[in-house]
Formats: sequence, structure tokens, C-alpha cells
Amino acid sequence: MASNGQIKITLNKRPATERLKVILLGLGLKKTNSTKVLQATPAIKGMVAKVSHLVTVEDVR
Repeated sequence: MASNGQIKITLNKRPATERLKVILLGLGLKKTNSTKVLQATPAIKGMVAKVSHLVTVEDVR
């Protein structure tokens, strides 16, 4: 992941628990294959780490 700048997050799989659903909503991902470009802040990186098995992350330059 980029140390600063932006990252592109794509939801690949549906979450199994309510806790993961809340994290994905916080990232702005609601449906499978939805994509968001967000700033690579420590808070966003932490959220992505929790749902890393459900999403694909790419650097945006």
C-alpha cells in the first residue's frame, strides 16, 4: 500500500459478520464489485487490514 496518497479499494466478497459489514460501510463499500478511491490515512489502512480477505487494494498514482 502507498505510504501516502490514494488507494483504490474494490469489494470482492460479501462479509459474513455484522462487524465486517460495518467496517465496509465505513469505507463506502456496499455491494460486491463496488470501488472507492480513498486517501491512504492510518485509519483507512487499519480498516482495510481488518477486511483484507474481502477486498483488493491498489495504489493510485
